[in-house]
Amino acid sequence: MMNKKIAFRTLGCRLNQYETDAIASSFHKHQYEIVDFEQDADVYVINTCTVTNQGDQKSRQEINKALKKGKDPVVLVTGCMVNNYKEKLDNFNGVSYFIENSHKKSIFNVIDAHYKGETLSPADLQPDIFGFEPAEKTFHTRSMIKIQDGCDNFCTFCIVPKVRGRATSRPVEDIKDNIRKVLDFGYKEVVMTGVNIGRYNFEGTNFEQLVEEILEIPGDFRVRISSIEPEGFGDRLFKLFQHPKLTPHLHLCLQSGSDKILLKMRRMYNLKTFLGMTEKLKSRYPDFNLTTDIIVGFPGESEEEFQKSCKVARDVGFSHIHTFKYSVRNGTRAARMDEQIPEKIKNERSRIIREISIENKLKYQQSLIGQDQRVLVEKINSGGIARGYGEHYVPLEFKTNLKETNQFADVRPYDIRKGKNPILLGRQL
Repeated sequence: MMNKKIAFRTLGCRLNQYETDAIASSFHKHQYEIVDFEQDADVYVINTCTVTNQGDQKSRQEINKALKKGKDPVVLVTGCMVNNYKEKLDNFNGVSYFIENSHKKSIFNVIDAHYKGETLSPADLQPDIFGFEPAEKTFHTRSMIKIQDGCDNFCTFCIVPKVRGRATSRPVEDIKDNIRKVLDFGYKEVVMTGVNIGRYNFEGTNFEQLVEEILEIPGDFRVRISSIEPEGFGDRLFKLFQHPKLTPHLHLCLQSGSDKILLKMRRMYNLKTFLGMTEKLKSRYPDFNLTTDIIVGFPGESEEEFQKSCKVARDVGFSHIHTFKYSVRNGTRAARMDEQIPEKIKNERSRIIREISIENKLKYQQSLIGQDQRVLVEKINSGGIARGYGEHYVPLEFKTNLKETNQFADVRPYDIRKGKNPILLGRQL
């Protein structure tokens, strides 16, 4: 087993990234060599995404890429596409195993049994969405921490409740124990992740209370909240950003700047509520970094309603906007709606939002020039140029004498390297 090589490809959300990290770490513990997905390997694990048609397409491409590798590798496919297309999986001739989300933690056992000449059937696997071991060996400098899974919102465009199930929260002590262990492994930043983390509630402990308890864990580390829906939490969370460990950044999902479209999407908030949150954050913390998601081309989205999204994007000044063209997902209510938008219009609206995003990013980065950042170093090249993210989740590049990554460095930004992906340039203090 010492010579077995395994490669991973992860598509989609941070929750998938967390799960891949945990799975890869279990293989590392058992002496598998983890190699790049483009290299030859004995085992390929593809953790798929099915939120959009593009996610499906990319997932299929990666599966086919693995199947074309030489030496007849074991190809294991897991993730949301497996849950979404159970009846069509036989179309992927040559895939060794399909593992649903609820059984992901058993992937090592499946592969281990394979090399012992055994086969584990789905009936042999115990479903457990929180049973992952803390990941010591990961693909990231930051450690993802899964606190929640599933969703009860049933937005009309979304199939997540189908592929991830109903909302379930992880026990508080399990989360805190996971964090303590990864801190012992040497991680300096933990990222709280899940499907709808703002709705976290375990035996009376809600999301804000969970964050409070995490912030009290001893150690020199920082906490980042990943993508969160603009509902299910309140002012108590905003006050917590005064804590030096909690990074001043939220990815607060907007989806549309039109109340009419938000209602058709069955979102749990209106524009006034959303803007009230952003205004409170910006008034308390002027440098707070807000990023978001926007869907363009939702059924019935007029030009006027699209322009409302553009206005909100500019007014709030989101420093990054994940732009999604509405994607028809069978089994959702939006797929049956009239007034589907032509692809050409979706493409143009997507282009406009992306341009606004770049403009906003430059403005926000410009506002940080001269303001010291505590950067978690992720890469250092042979010329001594380091790169990482400051507490505001903005990338910085700077000259350093540091020899190892996963360290904090105090950096003062002095300029911006402009382009499609602008980056702050700084000097280490």
